[in-house]
Amino acid sequence: MPQLDPSPWFFILFSSWLIFMLFLPMKVASYSFLNDPSNKTYKDLNKPWFWPWP
Repeated sequence: MPQLDPSPWFFILFSSWLIFMLFLPMKVASYSFLNDPSNKTYKDLNKPWFWPWP
């Protein structure tokens, strides 16, 4: 039964794992955060809430 021969499947598994481990971190590291939390100001943080219903 040729599907039980591990040599071609192991090579496919190893090569795909190697591609993911080499190229995926470079792709993920190239993204930048669009909303930087350090630039936000919190001066009106303690304002009371006014609800429109009685």
